[in-house]
Amino acid sequence: MAHAKPPTPIPAGGPAPAFELDASTGQRIKLSDFAGKNTVVLYFYPRADTPGCTKQACGFRDAGAAYEKAGVVVFGISPDPIAKVKRFAEKFRLNFPLLADPDHAIADQYGVWGEKKFLGRRYMGVARTTFVIGKDGSIAHVFQNVKAAGHKQEVLRWLGSAVQ
Repeated sequence: MAHAKPPTPIPAGGPAPAFELDASTGQRIKLSDFAGKNTVVLYFYPRADTPGCTKQACGFRDAGAAYEKAGVVVFGISPDPIAKVKRFAEKFRLNFPLLADPDHAIADQYGVWGEKKFLGRRYMGVARTTFVIGKDGSIAHVFQNVKAAGHKQEVLRWLGSAVQ
């Protein structure tokens, strides 16, 4: 792993990479289905049903009405298999779809898959990152090095201050 790079998210301003992934709801979700209709909050999280990821997901769940009122749809993506993503969504009664990216192809496209360090250990994984994708399909904002606690408010504040 000597040549592994830390994740570097793609920047705001360009088009969001397209995707079609299996969702916790049993559907396949395509980003293009929301073009021209909704702003999309797409957050990448490392692993389903871990403390930080649970806190982040439940935060978005609890703020669901505020996102809905703003015309924003929320999706969480992790490299977990669909069965694990589905169990996680059901366990915490999430009111938005979680998407499974088990081969981390979409995480690679968004630049959030790479080498991570924790407690002196190096490994490959997802950097907790959130993208706001405008109705025009471009990346309007990128939140990097996200802290799970309070993130729902941070995103809502940005959405409220962004020029609609």
